[in-house]
Amino acid sequence: MLDTSVRQPPIARILLVLYVVLFVVCGIAPHDRAVWVAENAPIVMLVGILIWIARSTRLSTTSWIFCAFLPALHTIGGHYTFEHVPFDWVTELFGFERNHYDRMAHFTVGFLAYPLAELCARRELIRARWILMLFPVTVILSVAALYELFEWWYAISADPEAGIAVLGSQGDVWDAQKDILADWLGALLAMGVFLVRGRRDEVA
Repeated sequence: MLDTSVRQPPIARILLVLYVVLFVVCGIAPHDRAVWVAENAPIVMLVGILIWIARSTRLSTTSWIFCAFLPALHTIGGHYTFEHVPFDWVTELFGFERNHYDRMAHFTVGFLAYPLAELCARRELIRARWILMLFPVTVILSVAALYELFEWWYAISADPEAGIAVLGSQGDVWDAQKDILADWLGALLAMGVFLVRGRRDEVA
C-alpha cells in the first residue's frame, strides 16, 4: 500500500489496484508457466520499486500514467508469451511479417524516463536542466541493454522452448538492436512531454 504520509494523486492507487487484478487474471493458466515467471519477475520488482518511491516522493498524475503502460503490456505478454499475444490485426493492417507486440512493450519501457526525470527534479538530484533531460534517456538505454543480456542468458540456460519464448526474436537477427531502439524512442517521446509540461508537474 502507498504510505499516506506522502499524498499521491488518486490515479496512483487506482493503477496499482488495476495492475494487481491484471496480474492475478493473467496468472491463470498462462501459455507457459516458466515464461510467465521469467517475464513477470522484473515487472513485480519494478512495481515494488515504484511503491517504495511513492512512500517518500510525490509523483504527478502524468508520471503515474507513464509508469502504468509497461507493467500492463508486459503482464499480458507474459500470459500469452509475446509472440502469441492476439495482435494479428496490427500485423495484417501494416503487412508485418512478425508480431510486433513486443516492440510496443519495449517502446513503453522508455516512458519510465518521465517519472525518473521528475524524481530527480523533485529531490534536486540534478540541477542542470540539460543533464536532467539527458540522464533518464541514458538510464533507459542502459536498462534496455541489460535486459537484452538477461534475455540472452535465459535463452541459453533455460528450457529451450521457454528460452526462445522469452527471447522473442521470432527469427529476427536484429531483434535486440530493434528492441533497444524502441526503448530509446519511447524515452525520447517521454522526455519530449517532460520538456513541455515537466516544470508544471514538478510542483504539482
